[in-house]
Amino acid sequence: MKISFRYIIVMSAVLGTTACSLTRNVPKDDALYTGAIVSVEDSTLTQKEKKNVEELTAGLPRPKPNSRFLGIPFKLILFNLGGDPQKGGFIRRFFHKAGEPPVLLSRLHPDYNVQLLQNYLQNNGYLQAEGSGNVIRKKRKAKAHYTLTPGPLYTLGSIQYDPDSATAAIGKEIAGAFRRSLLKPGDPFRLDVIRDERVRIDSRLKYRGYFYFNPDYLLFNADSTVGRHRVDLHLVVKKGVPEKALKPYIISDVYIYPDYQLSESGEDTARPHTHPFGGYFIEDPAKKFKPSLFQRILLFDSGAVYNLRDHNASLSRLISLDVFKFVKNRFEFVEDNKSDTGRLNAYYYLTPRQKKSLSFQLSGNTKSNNFVGSEIRFTFRNRNTFRAAEHLDLYVNAGTEVQYSGFQEGFNSYKLGGGINFTFPKFVIPFFPINTKNSFVPKTVFNLSYELLNRQKLYTLNSFKSEVGYNWKPNLYVEHELKPVSINFVEATNVTNIYRDSLLSNPLLKYAINTQYILGSNYSYTINRMIRKPKGTGIYFNAIGDVSGNIAGVFASANAVGKKELFGSAFDQYVKSQFDFRYYQAFGKNVQLASRSIIGIGYPYGNSERLPFVKQFFTGGTNSIRAFRSRSVGPGSFRDERSDSQGFFPDQGGDIKLELNTEFRFKINKILEPAVFVDAGNIWLMNEDTNQPGGRFSKAFLKELAAGAGVGLRLDFSILLFRLDVAIPFRKPWLPPGERWVFDQIDFSDKDWRRRNLILNLAIGYPF
Repeated sequence: MKISFRYIIVMSAVLGTTACSLTRNVPKDDALYTGAIVSVEDSTLTQKEKKNVEELTAGLPRPKPNSRFLGIPFKLILFNLGGDPQKGGFIRRFFHKAGEPPVLLSRLHPDYNVQLLQNYLQNNGYLQAEGSGNVIRKKRKAKAHYTLTPGPLYTLGSIQYDPDSATAAIGKEIAGAFRRSLLKPGDPFRLDVIRDERVRIDSRLKYRGYFYFNPDYLLFNADSTVGRHRVDLHLVVKKGVPEKALKPYIISDVYIYPDYQLSESGEDTARPHTHPFGGYFIEDPAKKFKPSLFQRILLFDSGAVYNLRDHNASLSRLISLDVFKFVKNRFEFVEDNKSDTGRLNAYYYLTPRQKKSLSFQLSGNTKSNNFVGSEIRFTFRNRNTFRAAEHLDLYVNAGTEVQYSGFQEGFNSYKLGGGINFTFPKFVIPFFPINTKNSFVPKTVFNLSYELLNRQKLYTLNSFKSEVGYNWKPNLYVEHELKPVSINFVEATNVTNIYRDSLLSNPLLKYAINTQYILGSNYSYTINRMIRKPKGTGIYFNAIGDVSGNIAGVFASANAVGKKELFGSAFDQYVKSQFDFRYYQAFGKNVQLASRSIIGIGYPYGNSERLPFVKQFFTGGTNSIRAFRSRSVGPGSFRDERSDSQGFFPDQGGDIKLELNTEFRFKINKILEPAVFVDAGNIWLMNEDTNQPGGRFSKAFLKELAAGAGVGLRLDFSILLFRLDVAIPFRKPWLPPGERWVFDQIDFSDKDWRRRNLILNLAIGYPF
């Protein structure tokens, strides 16, 4: 690699200069606060225990010093580059906003931090903890030093519950809750675990009808005098708890107002026009909704025991219908005759959304193969087509792609399309009524669409698609999507002589215009553990199964060349699966390592020698291996140089795919997020193809991986994230074995090398 040391010297000088000026904007009578050191001095603790205490308390002292990356306070350096913060100017404001002002010693309060550290240790089992602190100042920088003497760690001894402190019914429920207690004898005494245990018991009671109970009614008496540094806990129900909090509740009546307006009073329980239906009273004079909708969606009905899970799930199900702008409910105590169970009336106030709407969407895209495009889409939506929250979407779209550089002559394209989606908030299965009881309403989707793609001077593709699908979620993290019927018919027309002549020298071009007739089914299973993970740590997994022609092949008859046909056309036959696994690891608030691996396998059989073009795997491009242009890698060690010389868009597809990506992201501020990434992968054919030598999958597939790396910058504007990535190839699989690593060819000063190897990717959103 040819690198100029001049740049290294310049950068070193810049960093050295800025490092020496970290205190530039610190007042003369103050100092730059560089952080705190927490040390443990206690002869009763082992070295491991001391280290554990230091790790627990290291991040507690306030204020926090200026953030650092690799030991360098980049944000403080940026702020200082802006000069005097009292002066104006665009450049100064930019650096001040992108940077971070110095954290000053005057903000430090050592006594407060000592008390904070002591309280934290005492709440975590070190009941005899003591501490002290002092400030170490050197010139215009200062740091704090805190010394802790934790003393012995107290652990839990016996944990008992006094059933005589409550009624027999609730006492039995609390006693039953202890079977799964968070508190275990021998565990450290921790105040936060005790609080969590109170909340857990309260939730269990809420699930069993105790609507008016709350965690504050539970009291843990702690005895730390039993010896051997143990604490015995004794749980009681406080005295003076209201009588209505000690009994379970049954739902008496359910009242629903599906056309409620916010200007009305939610406390108005007058019901002059409500109509009973299936255990509900529904006030809907205009008959905007079918009563059966609420019978299917709500999990509460008359006579049911109140349950917090059903309470929350019912609200979530109403919101997920996407027909109500606001959803709220309340419960009203019903006076009774002092029985062992109470009664509640439930009220649901639902403000509907606008039933019909027309939306407009304009989008743009750019590809690493020197194409830019835009698309416009109009969608008409009816959110309540048959008065049971059925969604009807009618849409039309038009788009274009223009080649702006790179090839000898342009082959621009445009597309027109439209379709209809019908979504039912339930499983539509003849003779098998199925409903779910969780927070997510299942959906059945019927789709019919058409798209025309015209590649000027080449060909026109007509694509017809029809699908029936089901979508459901058993919980927040898992989603299933099943399409038992998926029909896709793609046919090429108006193939030009230019393209036909090119087929003689490049037979690979035929795959783009082959008729594709897919009669199949597909299933998708997704786990997304990034939800509720604002710190950026979690996993994502998606598995897809796709088959075509397996059932049709049983009933179809063969034509003259031995291929099975249905309605006069040969259909595709294959089995395909893909697995996409992603792991995200956060290091602090603003640093994240994201990794992805994709494995795809397709097995064509019968009528098909390879997967149909719309189902093939591709690699390269803005969301794939970014050091190579879109769809230009593989299969295997094959390289088609002719497509570049002819000016055609490279469409190298395959039946097998392996891709690995990793990306290191770190935020400078709310908007700027640089990244460093490495990508590798390739595609292969399942069967040998003489037109693509080296494309078949073999045991040497690891030696045929393409690889590249680069740097990127993301601009996060909240409503969208704009991404710019620049990458270069490190490994080219089409080169002879032993010559595929190309580190020695990297030369940024060579204009021709930059043109062929420096790949710019512009996109919206993260690549994964």
